[in-house]
Amino acid sequence: MAEYHGAARAAGGCAIYVSDKPGRHDFNLLKKLVLPDGSVLRAKYPGRPTRDCLFSDPVRDGKSLLKIWNLNDFTGVIGVFNCQGAGWCEVTRKMVNHDELPGTITSIIRASDVEYLFQVAEDGWIGDSILYSHLGGEVTYLPRNEFMSITLKPREYEVFTIVPVMALSSGSKFAPIGLTKMFNSGGAIKGLKFETENPVATVIMKVRGCGPFGAYSSTKPQRITVDSEEVEFEYEGKSGLVTFALKVPEEEQYLWNIVIEL
Repeated sequence: MAEYHGAARAAGGCAIYVSDKPGRHDFNLLKKLVLPDGSVLRAKYPGRPTRDCLFSDPVRDGKSLLKIWNLNDFTGVIGVFNCQGAGWCEVTRKMVNHDELPGTITSIIRASDVEYLFQVAEDGWIGDSILYSHLGGEVTYLPRNEFMSITLKPREYEVFTIVPVMALSSGSKFAPIGLTKMFNSGGAIKGLKFETENPVATVIMKVRGCGPFGAYSSTKPQRITVDSEEVEFEYEGKSGLVTFALKVPEEEQYLWNIVIEL
């Protein structure tokens, strides 16, 4: 269950402790939590349950998923977990299995599940958002007050990056997702600015870390530069997903300067 618990740490905004025996580390999992310089993409606050599961029992009622929300500097994150089947017993004072065969559960995800998302959105945000699923790798555009369904089997999880969509003067819509291979993708974005006065709208970002970086764009970018060097990128017209690679920086805590012209 290491990956399940790792996802919970990413949404929980907490420190990460690794207790594996020497030689037993899962480095593919650790790379979803820790950058090469040893730092983590830590969310801003303690993770808290979403309003719709606050008074439910996600380990015993047989119908509820546990959803934990948090905020980054410019995005939100929601961890969704099927915890049914085991829980804390106040009599024996230990975890016990009370259902050997818990069922598959379906719930919904909304951008509004992330409290105060408007505080990290740009001025003029109308409520439309992008949801990026970590395991599924799917981009979903959610208009304001809309929702999407999620179905999880017992002990399954998913982590969603929630990003406010900005409408630009060029007619394009844009939302930065972050490092798509990390649990908390949006935690990598440390600076975000839009320049929309010119005919070509420009998105300027400061980003930590390395690996595939993703963003949503309703139109194909004209040009992308990283530290003033033009880079190759891929664009999926159907989903609007833009991806390009960031190298491992030579300095610790380094911030890449990324410019996207739309």
